[in-house]
Amino acid sequence: MLYPGNFEAKIKFDKIRQLIAGYCLGEAGRELVDEMTFSIDAGTIRAAQEETAEAMDICRVEVSFPATGCRDARPSLERARVEGLFLDVEELVVLRSSLESLNAILRFFKDKETKYPRLAARANAVRFFPYILQRLDGILSKNGTVKDSASPALAATRQAIARKQTGISRRMQALLQKARDEGWADKDSELAVRDGRVVIPVPSAFKRKIGGIVHDESATGKTSYIEPAEIIETNNEIRELQGEERREITRILRQFSADLRPYIPDVLSSCDFLAFVDFTRGKARFALDVDAVAPPFNDTPSARWHHARHPLLLLALRAAGREVVPLDLEMNERQRLILISGPNAGGKSVCLQTVGLLQYMFQCGIPVPVEDDSRFGIFENILIDIGDEQSIENDLSTYSSHLINMKYFTRHADARSLVLIDEFGAGTEPVLGGAIAEAILNAINKKAVKGIITTHYANLKHFAASTDGIVNGAMLYDAGRMTPLFKLEIGTPGSSFAFEIARKIGLPAEILDEATGKIGEERVNFDKHLKEIIRDKHYWEEKRKRVHQEEKQLDEVLQEYRRALEETIRLRKDILKEAREKAREIVRGANSSIESTIREIKESQADKERTKQARLTLEEEKKRLLEVDEEEKQLQRRVEQLENREKRKNEREKRRTTIPAAAKRPEKRESDALARGDLVQLDNKTVGEVIEVTAKSVVVALGGLVTTVKPGRLTRISGTRAREITREKPRTNYSNYLETVDRVRAGFKAEIDLRGLRGDEAIQRVVTFIDDAVMLDVRELRVLHGTGTGALKQLVRDYLLTNPFVVHLDDEHVQHGGAGVTRVTLGK
Repeated sequence: MLYPGNFEAKIKFDKIRQLIAGYCLGEAGRELVDEMTFSIDAGTIRAAQEETAEAMDICRVEVSFPATGCRDARPSLERARVEGLFLDVEELVVLRSSLESLNAILRFFKDKETKYPRLAARANAVRFFPYILQRLDGILSKNGTVKDSASPALAATRQAIARKQTGISRRMQALLQKARDEGWADKDSELAVRDGRVVIPVPSAFKRKIGGIVHDESATGKTSYIEPAEIIETNNEIRELQGEERREITRILRQFSADLRPYIPDVLSSCDFLAFVDFTRGKARFALDVDAVAPPFNDTPSARWHHARHPLLLLALRAAGREVVPLDLEMNERQRLILISGPNAGGKSVCLQTVGLLQYMFQCGIPVPVEDDSRFGIFENILIDIGDEQSIENDLSTYSSHLINMKYFTRHADARSLVLIDEFGAGTEPVLGGAIAEAILNAINKKAVKGIITTHYANLKHFAASTDGIVNGAMLYDAGRMTPLFKLEIGTPGSSFAFEIARKIGLPAEILDEATGKIGEERVNFDKHLKEIIRDKHYWEEKRKRVHQEEKQLDEVLQEYRRALEETIRLRKDILKEAREKAREIVRGANSSIESTIREIKESQADKERTKQARLTLEEEKKRLLEVDEEEKQLQRRVEQLENREKRKNEREKRRTTIPAAAKRPEKRESDALARGDLVQLDNKTVGEVIEVTAKSVVVALGGLVTTVKPGRLTRISGTRAREITREKPRTNYSNYLETVDRVRAGFKAEIDLRGLRGDEAIQRVVTFIDDAVMLDVRELRVLHGTGTGALKQLVRDYLLTNPFVVHLDDEHVQHGGAGVTRVTLGK
C-alpha cells in the first residue's frame, strides 16, 4: 500500500520514469516503463533486479548486442486478427524489422545461460518464426516495397506497365522535339508530369498547334501543359494496369495476413519479449549513469545502506561539477524510528526523500545508487507526509492536513510499514503541537513501525533518547563556517543553530540578547552544550579512526617484518645446509688424504705420536665445520619473541570493549590471482574486465576493444573503485560509442547507391559505408555504381582493394545488376 495518492510525485519518482523512458529505443519499451509498479513479492523483485544487473553487464562489455528500437508491430497484428482485415506494406516492413531484431537477440543469448542466466532463460522461452521472415523477404524488397517476384501476376503487370511507359517516353520525346523544331515549345523545355500524366509544356499561344488535353497551366497563364491525343489511350491503359497492380498487391497482402493469422498470438508474445528487452536495457543504462547496483536483500522490513545517493541530486550536481554527500543509515528491530533534527536547509528533507525514493525504486526492480555491501528489505506499505497539503476547496489548513495523515498512519501502519514524516508536529502552537506529536510518535513506535521523521521539537528529541526503538539523528553543521555539511549522524540529536544563523544573517545583537532573556539562559546553554558534545564526539571519533588506522598499519609492518625474518631464516638454513654438505665433502676428502698419509708413515716406520696428533687436529676441524651457527639460534629466538608479542596483542584485543560493527568492518581483500570476470586497471589507468587468463597473458575487454596484456600490467580493483575511476573521467567514450552504434544500426543498409555522384563524393560515401559495416560486423555488402563509362566503377574498386577490411570483390549476378553492382566481402 502506498499513501498518499500522489506518492510518486511526492518522492519525484515520476522524473525517474522519464529518465528511464529516455533510455528506451522504442515506444513498446516506454510503455513498460509507464506500467512499472511497486512490488512486495521477493521473487518478483529478485528477478527484476537480477535481469537489470545482467543487462548492465551487457551494456558494459557487449558491443555487439542488437538494437531494439524498431517500431511496435503489436497494434497492427492485433488488428489483423480480425477476419477480413490485412496488414499493409508499411506494417509488413515494421513486422519484418521486429522479427529481424528478435532473431538477432535470440542468437546473442544462445549458449549464454551461464553468463546471463535470467535473460537467457527468457530468450529460450521465446518462439522464433523463420518461415514468416522468409515469406516477408519474398514479398518485400530491402527498401520496403513489394517485389516484382511476389507473384507471377504482379511481375507480368509491372512488365507491361514498363513496356508501355517506355513506348510513351520515346513517343513523347519525339513529339517534344517536333514542337521545338516548329517553334511551338522553348528550346530548353522538358517533359513534365501533371496528375500522373506525362505532358509537354508549350506557350499558351501555341496550345492549339498540338492536339490533346490541357491538364494544367502555369501561374501566369503563359504556359500550358498538354497531353498529346495520340498517347491518351496508352496512358489510360497504363492507368488500368496500375489499378491491376494495386489489386494484385492487395491480394498478396490479404493472402499473407490470412496465412499469418493462426500464428499471431505467438508473434505477439515474441514482440512482448522485444519490448521487455528494450525496457530492461533502459533501466540498465539509467542505473549505469547513476552508479547504481542491484543490492542484496532479505524479506524483512529493514535497511542497512552505505553511501546511498539521491539519483536526481547526483545527476544535477554532477552536471554542475560537484559531488553529492552520501547517506549512511540502518533500520532494524532495535533502531526502528530515526528522529532527525538539525538546522533548516541542512538536508533533512533531502534525506527523507532519498530514503523514500530508493526504497520505492528497489521494489520496482530498479538498481539503486548505494555501495555493494548495502542490504535492503521489503516493506509492504510506504506512507509519507511530505510537503504542504493545505486546500481552500476542502477547508484544510497545513496542520489539519498533517493530522489527517497522522490519523491514517496510526490506523494502517504496522510492523511491515515504512513511514516518512517531514517537519513532525509543525504548523500549530509549539507546546501543544509537540505534545500531540510525542503521543503520535509513541503510538507508531508501539506498533513496531520503521521510519524516518524530521523535527525541530526538543521534547521529541528527549523522548527519542529515553525510548527503546527510537534513535536520534543529526544533520551536521559547521558552526565555524556556518555552513551545512549535509551529512547524517545517528546517535545524537541535532541543533537548529537558530541564534547562530540569525547572527550570521545580521540580526541586531540587542534583539538576540532580548530573545535569550525571554527563553532563559538555561535553554540557550543547553543548545550550546549539545553542540559542544557533538564537537567533542567528532574529535574522539576522528581520534579513534586514526588510532585504528595506525594499529592496522603497525600490524601490516609487523607481518611484513615477520615474513621477511622467516624468509631470512629459511635462506640461512639453506645456505648452512649447503655449507655443511660441502664441509662434509671436504672432510671426507681430507680423511682420505690423511689415511693415505698415515699409511705411508706406517710403512716408512714414522713416529706414532705424530700420527695421533694429526688425527686429533682433523677431528677438531670437522667439529668446527659441522657446528650449528649461534647466529641462527638468535634469529630463531627473535621469531619466537615476535610470536609471543602477537599473542599478547590478540589477548588485549579480546579484553577491549566491543567496537560497533560499522567501525570494525573488515576491508575487502583482493586476491593476487586474476580470474575471468574480474575488474582490472591497466598501468595507463584504463579500466577493463578480464575475459580469459592464460599462463603468460590475460585477455581484457576495454570498452569496445579486446586486448591481450601481460599480468604485470594489471591491478585488480573492486566494482566501487572501477565506478570511481570512471566517474573521475569525462563522459566515457564507451557510452558515446554505444550510442553511436545504436544510431548507425538504426539507419544502416547493406547496400549503397553511388549512381550520379562525382568521384570524390562517391569515395567519401564508400569510406563511411565500410566503416559503418565494420562497426556493425556486417560482412556482405553491395555497391551500386552503374555501368556507364566504367570510370566510377574502377575508381571505387581501386579504393576497395586498398582497404584492409575488404577480402573479396566481384560482379553481382547478371539478374541482380551484373557489372553495374560490386559485391564486397569483409573479413574478420
